[in-house]
Amino acid sequence: MNINECINSGGVIFNRLNALGMNELAKTVFAPVYPVISRNAVETTGIKSGLGLELGCGPAMFSIAMAKENPDMEIIAMDFSEISRYIAEVNIASEGLQERIFSITGNVHALSLDDGCVDLVFSRGSMFFWNDLKMAFSEIYRILSPGGATYIGGGFGNRALEEEITGKMRKLNPEWSCHAKRFHENGEIKSLERIIEEITNGSFMIINDDSGIWVVLSKPA
Repeated sequence: MNINECINSGGVIFNRLNALGMNELAKTVFAPVYPVISRNAVETTGIKSGLGLELGCGPAMFSIAMAKENPDMEIIAMDFSEISRYIAEVNIASEGLQERIFSITGNVHALSLDDGCVDLVFSRGSMFFWNDLKMAFSEIYRILSPGGATYIGGGFGNRALEEEITGKMRKLNPEWSCHAKRFHENGEIKSLERIIEEITNGSFMIINDDSGIWVVLSKPA
């Protein structure tokens, strides 16, 4: 299916509108978040080179920020949606990063990547929509290289950005709330901890502070 067929076929019109809306928000309201969480990811994991993988990349603004912050890293930006992949490619090319960021479509529950090939897996916001967290994190752990790590979750990077962006979003939609905050309020962190404990035998931590909620898996070297 080419891009025109994708845009015009009845089954994906809603997806296209959502993807375009996400792109607009990512490049405006949420734009200050991505450099901050990119730095947080590197400071937390110590990984700033090799191969990175962004899951649920949407318009790929996290990948773009990560590539700018870490010139020795190549990145795969993955999303389940073809229209999101197209938007990501446009954004990547507009930043002149098409030689270092490669977009693909894929499913986090069945990653089409070899065992042990990715040094840093990162994602903001997509975890809260995964159908099967155990299957997804099992796949993520499988593709991590020895010594590799993850920075997966949601949040704004710091308290000041959380307050700023929450205020802007609630002006746009008074009922809007952060998925990471709802995840915490619903008590789902304990369930997530049990799932990841089974997968990693304890080689992980879950950050739950002003930066957001982030799952950091570490694969032994």
